[in-house]
Amino acid sequence: MASQTDDGVSRLPIAAGEVFAERVEKESRPSPIDVHVGARIRLRRTLLGMSQERLGEALGLTFQQVQKYERGVNRVGASRLFDLSRVLDVPISFFFDDLPEASAQSGAAIGALSSGNLTGRRSLGFSDQQDGFGDDVLHRRETQELVRAYYRISDPNQRKTVFALIKSMAPDTAE
Repeated sequence: MASQTDDGVSRLPIAAGEVFAERVEKESRPSPIDVHVGARIRLRRTLLGMSQERLGEALGLTFQQVQKYERGVNRVGASRLFDLSRVLDVPISFFFDDLPEASAQSGAAIGALSSGNLTGRRSLGFSDQQDGFGDDVLHRRETQELVRAYYRISDPNQRKTVFALIKSMAPDTAE
């Protein structure tokens, strides 16, 4: 049964349980942005050949807490993101690179972060064309093993030679 308010607007009664159930369901699902940040943490950790346990020790966490961050179940706070960027040796913006457009629209703060004002240089916006690989290539075991092997080469000149060799073997993508 509908009721009218003082301003003449009809309102349908909503059971308190429905509102609560909707709120609980929404809160139990991780945010797409949290899932993306977690995937970037996992990507960088695996590229470095670091275990969840070792990352946890460096941050003063258990490996279970690291797992929750990587799955997006636990939201990564600003100070923890700062610590992660130091331990994983990447800029904070790394965790937001390649953020899907739909997720970006739901997080207005990410747009401000990617505006480039924090670093004094212009970053590409979400609507700008960005070069790079899709996440599927970066998450392949072969790619991760290649990067790990590359960084295990201790001689910088040998690393440079290997890099030049790989580039010479790949098809030219210049337009």
